[in-house]
Amino acid sequence: MKNLTTLMICLTFSFTSCQTKKNKTDKQQNVINATPIEVPLKDGMARAYFASGCFWCVEAVYESVTGVSEVINGYSGGHTKNPTYPASNTGITGHAEAVEVIYNPVVVDFPTLVDVYFGSQNISQANGQGPDRGSQYRSIIFYQNEAQKTIISQKIKTISEQLNSTVAAEVYPFQKFWRGEDYHQNYERLHPNNSYIRNVSIPRLRKFEQKFPHLLKTKH
Repeated sequence: MKNLTTLMICLTFSFTSCQTKKNKTDKQQNVINATPIEVPLKDGMARAYFASGCFWCVEAVYESVTGVSEVINGYSGGHTKNPTYPASNTGITGHAEAVEVIYNPVVVDFPTLVDVYFGSQNISQANGQGPDRGSQYRSIIFYQNEAQKTIISQKIKTISEQLNSTVAAEVYPFQKFWRGEDYHQNYERLHPNNSYIRNVSIPRLRKFEQKFPHLLKTKH
């Protein structure tokens, strides 16, 4: 009887676990299949959204690009509201660490920002970048309309053919960007001596700078 009871408990737990996983998968699928939301220009500035590993690294890369006025770290691509850093790190929210890139479209256009995106990461690494592994570090590129989706698709096709490699980045319709905690903002600039910044973020930034010198802001 004890063994039967134990078996029933295990079966119940297994069924509940499967249902929970199915519900999360269904919710995430709804995010992927949603209609994209287009963010209007504000004071002549446009916004674009990218996820590519640790947002400290991505923030530093985009802030070095001419035409970009500000980069904000946060979370996007998931199925929960008000995600936090501890919650997103569990992987259960579906969100990835992402950035909001605020830029002047007269100076730098969306296709160029997409080039920056693919040119500053390991395109074949799934579920992470460099030492950062897990769904919260996966690469996602967000589109706000069909024109942007076409641009992304064409660039992925070109990169795949040129490098004979699979592009691991996921392509999602943009839905919502959740601003991250204040202590995550401007992290590379405010914490240059942090060991992660010195050993991961700055080398990634320097590698990008060497590949795209023509896109960099003039340093005074």
